[in-house]
Amino acid sequence: MAIDQDSRYVSRLTKKTLALVLAGGRGSRLYELTDWRAKPGVPFGGKCRIIDFPLSNCVNSGIRRIGVLTQYKSHSLVRHLVRGWSNFQSELGEFVEVLPASQRTGDEWYSGTADAIYQNLDIIRTHKPDYVLVLSGDHIYKMDYGPMLAFHVANEADMTVSCLEVPIAEAAGSFGVMTVNEDSRVLRFDEKPDHPTPIPGNDALTLASMGNYIFNTQFLFDQLIADADSEDSQHDFGNDIIPSMIENNNVFAYPFRDADTGKQAFWRDVGTLDAYWEAHMELVSVEPQLNLYDQEWPILTHQTQLPPAKFVFNDDDRRGEAHDSMVSGGCVISGARINRSLLFSNVTVHSYSTVTDSVLLPDVEVGRHCRIQKAIIDRGCHLPENTVIGEDHEQDRARGFRVTDKGVVLVTPDMLGQSLHSVR
Repeated sequence: MAIDQDSRYVSRLTKKTLALVLAGGRGSRLYELTDWRAKPGVPFGGKCRIIDFPLSNCVNSGIRRIGVLTQYKSHSLVRHLVRGWSNFQSELGEFVEVLPASQRTGDEWYSGTADAIYQNLDIIRTHKPDYVLVLSGDHIYKMDYGPMLAFHVANEADMTVSCLEVPIAEAAGSFGVMTVNEDSRVLRFDEKPDHPTPIPGNDALTLASMGNYIFNTQFLFDQLIADADSEDSQHDFGNDIIPSMIENNNVFAYPFRDADTGKQAFWRDVGTLDAYWEAHMELVSVEPQLNLYDQEWPILTHQTQLPPAKFVFNDDDRRGEAHDSMVSGGCVISGARINRSLLFSNVTVHSYSTVTDSVLLPDVEVGRHCRIQKAIIDRGCHLPENTVIGEDHEQDRARGFRVTDKGVVLVTPDMLGQSLHSVR
């Protein structure tokens, strides 16, 4: 009976919560992959886009009032939200609303994460939430926000920050870091310090902010209004809001752990080309940490109606096959070999070609006798016959492709001199 009571308690909290997903970032470290789309709109995992992960977390957690704040090159992202996330029951107060930068409070676009929320205070007021959940729209993870809400309320917090327990060497210079006491109350916040403060009782780990926050609504209003009046502020949660409120308010850190093991849960920032490629290579492993086949916590998305993937020809020198790979609907593997790769929808690979350790986004066509290795091929690329990518990086660079420090090659239609109309 106690479990049922706890469940009802959490469900009441989630119903009183408005989620706001910050989805306006460019993601400049993804270079040409975000030339024509915002980072949260970048395809991920064969069928999804990055933003589908926080949105699915909200729905699976019972939070069904969601605003998505957009700004940078948001057309494809907005179209995805309209097609895949507009089937909520408005008569029950459920919605996913797009909140574009629209100069509601002045002549400026969103100038920071806090300013983005501030410019929509009038909209937030109309929904009358008790709690506001602010989420980053560009990370890959599964998280039940219900326990975090319960933690927030139990500690009588004004604000709660979800955190990762990260090795100190990894966090240095890369994450905003929380200094906490034994009760998880935040004593100090440092934005990307060179020497992070360790967790009490564990000198090897520090608490790094995930960029997800819970606020009591009126408290959030007060902080944002005060911040908007400050001429010295950058109007950013990490740089301004959090450091200014810690001393005189109840701010707590919530460690994000796997509910079954109690250990650090899966979370990835795919904000670099190498990280993006590595996350996909994890997916095609035998037992990836991120399980996209989990029916208890599905990652929801817009899915075009497509036929099943097709593999044709079975001759000794011309066999359509894929090994240790994920192949999405609409793909045709015509006498080609796919190894340790992930193919998004409507990819065609023609005869005598090989694709190895690579990510092919939707609508890519690979001609005959091609060899593609350790590459990211952007949406809509048509690779001519005999194209070789990833074997000679000097040649790759000479052709205008981008090669990362870890040897991942990015190819976009623009680099091939092809139309950009399919890049979305």
